[in-house]
Amino acid sequence: MTELEDRLERFETLTAECELIAKLATDSTKREFYLKLAGHYYELANETRRAVATKAAA
Repeated sequence: MTELEDRLERFETLTAECELIAKLATDSTKREFYLKLAGHYYELANETRRAVATKAAA
């Protein structure tokens, strides 16, 4: 597994963990924070996924 694939897996894991924490949060401020953080990790995962695809196509 390449470094990019490792990062992709980590970002996907962090996205899922943040979504779970947000779902379980009873405080609306924390829920919003973790949803925003999940969105950030989701975008990083998408960018990394594109980089992996570009590298594989080259």
